[in-house]
Amino acid sequence: MPVYAIIGGTGLTQLEGLTLDESITMDTPYGAPSAAIVKGHYAGREVLFLARHGHPHRIPPHQVNYRANIWALKQAGAEAVLAVNAVGGIHAAMESGHLCVPHQIVDYTSGRAHTFFEGDLEVVTHVDFSYPYDEPLRQRLITALQQQGYSYSSHGVYACTQGPRLETAAEIVRLERDGCDIVGMTGMPEAALAREQDLAYACLALVVNPAAGKVTGIITMAQIEQALHNGMGKVKQVLAAVLAD
Repeated sequence: MPVYAIIGGTGLTQLEGLTLDESITMDTPYGAPSAAIVKGHYAGREVLFLARHGHPHRIPPHQVNYRANIWALKQAGAEAVLAVNAVGGIHAAMESGHLCVPHQIVDYTSGRAHTFFEGDLEVVTHVDFSYPYDEPLRQRLITALQQQGYSYSSHGVYACTQGPRLETAAEIVRLERDGCDIVGMTGMPEAALAREQDLAYACLALVVNPAAGKVTGIITMAQIEQALHNGMGKVKQVLAAVLAD
């Protein structure tokens, strides 16, 4: 079975039954990762954890060192990545608290270091990214969601925006017209970099707010934080089911 790495918030290291073994601090050719990699065991399986935004949570989406994070996880022994992302809901089904396992992604970011294949290369390299998420890993997440009985969507198109600001209502109209179902700020270039490193990668997205213009009034951080607090328990249960499989 693969060695799983989980990328998300620091609270994910608190899975019931997880034994923490060590904290790995490393540098990479691309600089320092967001935080130390936490190594542990769950149900007899080695697990790696990385806090995408640092510990404490202090690195905004557009300044995350995605290359260092993916490189470090690969060097630490990761073979597959389970990425947890907080997102806004565009499609009507994507209400706060809903879980989605996206099957596609559209990248609207700019200026992020997005590839390992640059500089003094021996040969130009292109990776196929037609289907950005690993299908067997997606199915493991879907099976775990079915087992837990949570409200979820087995497909969805993730729109990745630059941040750190939230989107305008007009931008959400555009994203919806483009076929996007959820919107977040951390899905890319993380997914593409994992593909370049031959890491199976799938996303478990937790909807924490309706996207701009989908409800009256403004979106507040207090609402998002409350939705994160309410939904993280479900996320942990799903991840635990995948790790125990």
